[in-house]
Amino acid sequence: MFGIKHIKFDSMTYVLHFTNGNIKREGRGLSFFYFAPNSSIAAIPMGSNDLPFIFNESTNDYQTVNIQGQISYKISNPKTLADVLDFTVNDNGQYKKNDIEKLNQRIINEAQTATSSFIHEIKLKDAIRSAKAIEERILEGLKSSQAIAMLGIDILGANILGIQATPEMARALETETREKLQQEADQAIYERRNFAVEQERKIKETELNTEIAVEEKQKQIAEKKMESEVQKSDNDRKLREMKLAADIAVENQRKLLIEQKTANDKKEAETQGYVIETTLKPYKDIDWKTLTALNNNPNPKFNISLAFRELAENADKIGNLNISPELLDSLLNDKRENKKWVLNTP
Repeated sequence: MFGIKHIKFDSMTYVLHFTNGNIKREGRGLSFFYFAPNSSIAAIPMGSNDLPFIFNESTNDYQTVNIQGQISYKISNPKTLADVLDFTVNDNGQYKKNDIEKLNQRIINEAQTATSSFIHEIKLKDAIRSAKAIEERILEGLKSSQAIAMLGIDILGANILGIQATPEMARALETETREKLQQEADQAIYERRNFAVEQERKIKETELNTEIAVEEKQKQIAEKKMESEVQKSDNDRKLREMKLAADIAVENQRKLLIEQKTANDKKEAETQGYVIETTLKPYKDIDWKTLTALNNNPNPKFNISLAFRELAENADKIGNLNISPELLDSLLNDKRENKKWVLNTP
C-alpha cells in the first residue's frame, strides 16, 4: 500500500537496491521493504553456470566442422557485471530484460573467436581429433580476454563434447577410414604372415645352424678321435720300435754271448786237443798191438777177439783152424745175453 513493498531473495543472489540512483543496500540473500516509486533492484545470480554452445568453423582445407561443448563460469564481481548488463527485477522478482542471454552469447563469441584462429590453421582430419587442443585454446582465450574481464566473471572450465564434419564429408571420411582400416587389416595380415614366415625362416635357420654346429662338433670329435688313434698308433709303433730295439739289443748281447761262448769252447777244445795230442804224442809211433797189450785188459773175451783178429790177418798162413764147441758156445751165449740186454734196455 502507498507503494511500499517487500521482496526477498535467496542466498545465491546478489542484490543491489538503488534509491534515487544511489545504492541503499547490497548483499546476498537480502529481504527488505522498499518504496517502489523511487527504488530499483538488480539481482545478479552468483552460482556457477554451465553454458552449452555449438558453432561452425572452417578448416584449412575449406571443410566445415561443427563444434559442440560447454563452458562453466561464475560471476565473481556482481557490481561490475551490473554496470555492463541490466539485471533489474520487477516487484515479483522477475527480470525486466533477458540480459543473461547477452552474457552467455558474449562468452560464446569469445570462445568461438579463440577457436577459429586455431581451426583455420589445421585440416579437417586434424580438427576432428583436436578436442583437447580446442579446450585449451578456449580456456586460454577466455581467461586472457579483456571483454570477459570487464564482465566480472571467472571461467571455471571448458569441455568439447563433439567435433563433427558435414554429413557428406562424414560419410566420405567414414568410407576413407573404412578403406584405410581394411588396408591396415590387410597390412596386419600380411605382416602377421610375413612374421610367421620370418619366424619359420629363423627357426629353420636355427635348426640348420644347430645341425651345422652338431656336424662341426662331430667333425671335431672325429678329428680328435683320429688324432687319438694316430697318437695311439704312433705310441704303439714307438713301443714296438722300443721292444724291437730291446730285442735287437738282447739278440746282440746273446750273439756276443754265443760268440764269446763259442770262442771259449773253441779255445777249450783246442786246449783239450792240445792236451790229448801232447798226451798221445809218445804213443804215435807205437804199434797198436803193443798198445793193446799195454792196455792190460783183464777181460778174456777181449783177448780172444784179439786172437781171432790175429788169426784173420794170418789166415793165408794157417792151413786148418779148430775151434772147440765149448769156446764157440761161450762166445755165442755171451753175444745173446748182450743182445737181450740191449733190447730190454729202456
